[in-house]
Amino acid sequence: MSGPETQVSSLPMPPERYISNYTDENIRRNRAPRPPPPPSQHEVYSMFGIQYNNDEMIRSLESQNIKRLIPIHFDRRKELKKLNHSLLVNFLDLIDFLILNPDSPRRTEKIDDLSLLFVNMHHLLNEFRPHQARETLRVMMEMQKRQRVETATRFQKHLERVRDIVNNAFAALPTLADEEDGTAKVKTEADPLESNAAAKNDPSYQQDRMMCKLVDAIE
Repeated sequence: MSGPETQVSSLPMPPERYISNYTDENIRRNRAPRPPPPPSQHEVYSMFGIQYNNDEMIRSLESQNIKRLIPIHFDRRKELKKLNHSLLVNFLDLIDFLILNPDSPRRTEKIDDLSLLFVNMHHLLNEFRPHQARETLRVMMEMQKRQRVETATRFQKHLERVRDIVNNAFAALPTLADEEDGTAKVKTEADPLESNAAAKNDPSYQQDRMMCKLVDAIE
C-alpha cells in the first residue's frame, strides 16, 4: 500500500496567509516568522514540488527527462527559426488530421510533437535569461551613472553662477579708506573726539557753553 500523496499547489499562497502572521503583537512578542535563510551553493531545495539545485541556474532538458531537439553546439538564432518553422508545419498537419480524420491516432502524436517543440523553444529562450539579467543591470547602472553626472554638472554650473554673483556683489561695495598698515577700517560706532570737533564748529555750541558756566556759578 502506497503512502498518502502530497498535495502541492502550483501557485504560492495568497498574501493574506503571510500578512496575518506579521501583526503588531506578534512582532512585539517576537512571534513573527523569520525569513528563510538563503540557500547555500550546493543545496537542493523544492519549489512547487520540483527539486532545484543551485549549481545550475537553468535545468537541462536531460535532467527533466525531456527529449532534446537542439544540438549541443548551435546557433541560437538559426535553431529558433527552425523550431518556429517546425511548429508551423506540425500545426498545419494537425489541422489536416482534424479535418480529414479527427479520430486518427496521429492527432495525439502531433499534439505531443507540438508540446515537445514548445518546451525546447521555451528552454532555448530561458537560456537567454542570464544574458538578459546582465544587460538589464548594465543599462540600469549606465542610467544611474548618467543621472549622477548630469546632477554633478548642474551643481557645478549653479556653483559657478553663485560665485559670480558673490564676486559681483563684493566688486559693487564702496571702497573703504585704507589705514597706514594697509588694512581697511570699517566704522561701527561714532568717535567721541570727532563728535566734539564737529560740535565746536556749531554756532550754538559757544552759547550753550556760556549758559552752562552761568548755571555752575549760581550754584
